[in-house]
Amino acid sequence: MRALISVSDKTGITELAKAFHAAGIEIISTGGTHRTLEEAGIPVIAISEVTEFPEMLDGRVKTLHPMVHGGLLGRRDLQSHVDQMEEHDIAPIDFVVVNLYPFKETVMKDDVTYEDAVENIDIGGPSMLRSAAKNHASVTVLVDPADYPEIIRELADGTTLETRKRLAAKAFRHTAAYDALIADYFMGQTNEKFPEQLTITLEKVQNLRYGENPHQEAAFYKAPIYKGASLASAKQLHGKELSYNNIQDANAALEILDEFREPAAVVVKHMNPCGVAVGSTIAEAFRRAHEADPVSIFGGIVALNREVDSETAEQLSGIFLEIIIAPSFTEEAFALLSAKKNIRLLELEVKHVQSVRYTAVAGGMLVQDGDEETLDDAQAKVVTKRKPSASEWEDLKLAWRAVKHVKSNAIVLAKEETTVGVGAGQMNRVGAAKIAIEQAGEKAQGASLASDAFFPMKDTVEAAAAAGITAIIQPGGSIRDQESIDACDEHGITMVFTHVRHFKH
Repeated sequence: MRALISVSDKTGITELAKAFHAAGIEIISTGGTHRTLEEAGIPVIAISEVTEFPEMLDGRVKTLHPMVHGGLLGRRDLQSHVDQMEEHDIAPIDFVVVNLYPFKETVMKDDVTYEDAVENIDIGGPSMLRSAAKNHASVTVLVDPADYPEIIRELADGTTLETRKRLAAKAFRHTAAYDALIADYFMGQTNEKFPEQLTITLEKVQNLRYGENPHQEAAFYKAPIYKGASLASAKQLHGKELSYNNIQDANAALEILDEFREPAAVVVKHMNPCGVAVGSTIAEAFRRAHEADPVSIFGGIVALNREVDSETAEQLSGIFLEIIIAPSFTEEAFALLSAKKNIRLLELEVKHVQSVRYTAVAGGMLVQDGDEETLDDAQAKVVTKRKPSASEWEDLKLAWRAVKHVKSNAIVLAKEETTVGVGAGQMNRVGAAKIAIEQAGEKAQGASLASDAFFPMKDTVEAAAAAGITAIIQPGGSIRDQESIDACDEHGITMVFTHVRHFKH
């Protein structure tokens, strides 16, 4: 029997090779793997001795040869294949142990060049894996060091068809994922956003206890080469593992937090913000976010864009929270918060990366750009007689940044750079406004209002005026815009059109 070993990741390879040798299996190898095994004192045959052809073109060509692929693909149960292999002195290869050039690790480097990326595209490796996996009736294929111990245990009696079939499926997933990463890299190089075929590859982070509800199975996967802030790359410092709903809510909090560069605090409950605020310090920002809705914060997710200090931790520790996400925690803050058994503490630096967003639908996928528009990008225009004051402008900007992350139809009220009312996911806009106003209560007096889409009629302005709201920001674009403008002028409300809609479904 023969095994062909050619690996980039050499974890556990000498132990596997020693087991092969002890079982009387002849080992063929290439380049660096050959050196590693030879240095470990394991008898090994160079691939050039099998092909009778030297490795060439800087290693680009070494295993692409009939002596290799004939040994992998030849069917042992088909006499015509056996006869042809004997005629051409092709020996069967029974084990293939291959993992591929580190393409992902290469392109994740900040200083990677196009040339480096191209040279780390493996050709011979995927070819051998596919050949071996296709012929899994006779050939055992290994791509993952985690599978080596199982194969070592099975060597005495021979690997089972069930094992070979499972490993073949894994090999095909491995090569498919590898090709998908390469395709994704080249899409970036050619600025293709929506190609005729889109292949997405994801790596499992963990199985989850359940999905949205206990009767649903679920798992968490990550994008292999994503460089932005992701819960998949967060460092969990304390607490039990995240649930499906925790991950959804925490991701929503991160997306909102990404809107802010000044000290900011975001509180999320069921995918919607219940408190968003900025401050001169992170402690002040959180205090404001908490005061925005001290009821809904119970059991919520808090995301902060500055280190959690002892002052902030004192505030956080007095509330039941599911998760706190921050770039870091001081020793004093961590000691205080980790004393709470059920809270999860996650360390994650918020880094913005423009990316497309994927939404699964039955039998397909919707793909779109992220909602990257900022107020600086928008052609904002004051359309009323009165212009916003400096403080109203600050509140309008915060409300506008928050409302884009609230389920449509959405209305957000802000005052003193803090959300004071959020109306989310209503079937009509005035309904969302009434919820936000009711939540704000007396804080609605002098507050600013943001809407994710235009007012189809003036009823939202009338509700705002009755509550004492003094400033409104909305996209505009309704055939009845003038009615809303006139109503604002009548009540002394200033209104800004952004010409940018922020639906979120």
